[in-house]
Amino acid sequence: MCHVARGVFLSPGNRPGPRVGSSRRGKACGAGMGKKQKKEVEPSPKDAFNSLVIESKNVHTVVLMLDSPEDEVLLKACEAMYRFAEKGDENKMNLLALGAIPRLAKLISHNDKQIHMYATMAFGVMATNSEVRKSMRQLNFLPSIIACLAPDDDVVVHELATLCLASMSIDFTSKVEIYEKGGMGPLIHLLSSPDPDVQKNSIECISNLVKDLSDLHADTLHVLANCLEETQNVTIIRDSGALEKFLFFVETSSLPEAQKHATNAITRSARNSENRHIFHQEGLEKVLVMLLGINNDAIKVAACEAVSVMSEDEASKEAFRTEEGVAHVVALLTSDNMEMKEAAALALANLTTANSSNASAVFEAEGVELLVKLLTAPGDGIVVNAAATITNLALQEPIRASIQNCGAMTAIVEPLKSSNTLVQSKAALVVASLACDANGRTELRNAGGLEPLVELLHSNNDEVRRNACWAVLVCGKDEPTTAELCKLGALEILQEISLSSSHRNSFSDAAVKRLLDHNAALKYCLTGYLSSNDIITDGFYDPGQLKPGMKILPLEELSNQELNQHRPILLINAKRTEGHQMAGLSIEDKLSDALSTSSNRFSSSKTYSRDKSSSKGKSRGKKEEEKPAQVKAEEEEKNKPWECPYDVLFDAYLSEITRNILPLPSTRGQIVALATFVSEKMGGPLNKEKLHEFTWELHMADLKFELKSNIIPIGKIQKGIYYHRALLFKALADRIGISCSLVRGDYNRAWNEVKLIDQSSHDTPGLFIPPTAYILDLMYQVGNLMRTDSPDAAHYESYTSCKLTPCKCCKQLSWYLDNFKQNT
Repeated sequence: MCHVARGVFLSPGNRPGPRVGSSRRGKACGAGMGKKQKKEVEPSPKDAFNSLVIESKNVHTVVLMLDSPEDEVLLKACEAMYRFAEKGDENKMNLLALGAIPRLAKLISHNDKQIHMYATMAFGVMATNSEVRKSMRQLNFLPSIIACLAPDDDVVVHELATLCLASMSIDFTSKVEIYEKGGMGPLIHLLSSPDPDVQKNSIECISNLVKDLSDLHADTLHVLANCLEETQNVTIIRDSGALEKFLFFVETSSLPEAQKHATNAITRSARNSENRHIFHQEGLEKVLVMLLGINNDAIKVAACEAVSVMSEDEASKEAFRTEEGVAHVVALLTSDNMEMKEAAALALANLTTANSSNASAVFEAEGVELLVKLLTAPGDGIVVNAAATITNLALQEPIRASIQNCGAMTAIVEPLKSSNTLVQSKAALVVASLACDANGRTELRNAGGLEPLVELLHSNNDEVRRNACWAVLVCGKDEPTTAELCKLGALEILQEISLSSSHRNSFSDAAVKRLLDHNAALKYCLTGYLSSNDIITDGFYDPGQLKPGMKILPLEELSNQELNQHRPILLINAKRTEGHQMAGLSIEDKLSDALSTSSNRFSSSKTYSRDKSSSKGKSRGKKEEEKPAQVKAEEEEKNKPWECPYDVLFDAYLSEITRNILPLPSTRGQIVALATFVSEKMGGPLNKEKLHEFTWELHMADLKFELKSNIIPIGKIQKGIYYHRALLFKALADRIGISCSLVRGDYNRAWNEVKLIDQSSHDTPGLFIPPTAYILDLMYQVGNLMRTDSPDAAHYESYTSCKLTPCKCCKQLSWYLDNFKQNT
């Protein structure tokens, strides 16, 4: 028989590491590992094989020795296994590959205590490797390891057995088997062991068993959450009655962590519309409302997220309101937990989307003021969700008024300045929802919100740009807001957007039209057209057709410009200032007053600008009474706010046509009479062949010289051609209710279009005939109405009989202005 005197041993320098330190070696020595006493050698029988000493350094050979029937061979092999495995994970993997694990498992319960001890020690060390543990789980060895925990076993065995159990208890299946095989009792008993290593390993194993067993619900819920994502699985779970049990567990569980996981599982599943329907049938809304009242922030946040997802179903929205869920969510907006505020605001946003009843419930729960305050919260997510909810609430007029009273338009200014595109988009929607009445627009304008809103029109984000266009469209409903938007450059940006195929959207064109509808002067400059709905009011001015890229300047800025060679700016203004209170005066009195006051009103600002430099040089130390009267008058004029020049002649025209033309019985008669009136005021009917003799250009230059201004009131013009007469006709017609349009043509052409019902339609009762459009002649056959599709109308619009080309006319006017400058 083969006798092994030496197995596979570690060299003297390769001792066990700190995990199995010197104390363990001491324990092994005390367990009968000392040198055996030599016995007297007896003569061997003649048929006996003499003992053979084998020394092997091959691991595979030693693994094969584990199958030996001789105890001494097994002992040496087990000890060698332990020493070798203790060196590191690589050795453990080698032993695993060579099949040492099942062989060692059989030797754990060996009758020889030494073999039993070393087999257990080797197995305990091997169990610290995760790959080895996977192989160990296939073997039924745990009862043998648990048996090693008996009180009469060696302390070294206790240490390595508990080490093995502590390692195996990391895995879920093994911890259940340890518990079921009765491992908990012996482990608890070993807590009183005198050996600290045994105590440590026992505590670690017990900790794994107790903690993870309490988390069994959470692990189960993780599995269930994956199953619930499939509608087919949800149906099977419901039909088996497990879904009802699951919801009951969510509602009644005393484990907050389990409730949180369960709620998250519901949220994931409810993203499917069919699953939402099933959950609604099972009464999930009542469960979630209950969770909203639990004193645990994590559960409340999870419940709010579930409410948000379930609210995509209309039936669930109604159920949440019925169960008082809306009020519970509103109450969470007062929390100091920022995550909870964000989740609650999102839930409200989804609950109130297309649901006026839930919006009213938020209002009744006093959530409006809380939501407005969240617009200035530090978190972008909170602002986005609060803004979305406010937009939903603002669809109802009473709630919208309450939102405005809470200062929402002031609060939304900062979100409009945000760098987050989602915040910008939602903030623009808030403006669009609240700016539909004058109070909202005024508050936004006073709070400085128009400037950041206009900046959003430059955004490269399609949604931000679209919502900003929408907001501008809504804001452009009154003249003060429209004027401010145009001043900030909104119109130019919107025009660029409309011309871009990639940036254009459904609101950009409408926003351009809205801004122009409330600024007739700007509309006429840009489009060259005013419809019958575009009313010319006081303050209207026409600087001419704007070229692409040019910006129309305010009238005040134009009035401060030096006299130039450009075409004059025509002004319509019958609004009296404090210095021109002429109510009750006759037409004659108004006309006589015009000679003495109108020119002074225009020259005052220019006089000041010319003398400004000389007045600055005067000593400020002089007393007020020592200043000349003229200087005092100039200083008083300087301190006065700018006023639009008052056109007393145009005011007199209004009085005259109101008295003489407005009472005429027919619209046609009013149109012809007004055409005659306009023609008389601007030089009368003209001969086409002698139009060049009508020196209207020099007349314009004379007026500019007389008024010392580039702005000429329409009433001052006594020699006017197409565009002068058409503008005057439109301005007067709008005041007495005659519908007409104004169209700008080329080369100083302009004309008016009117619509009249033919007489033949009156002779046929019950027959509706649409009105006919006519071009009105104000130049030659004054009062003549030409159908817009007639050759005469086309001739009036485009033909020019002027013997001087426009360029020569401009040169003549330029020469005149040059002489004017030299003489002044």
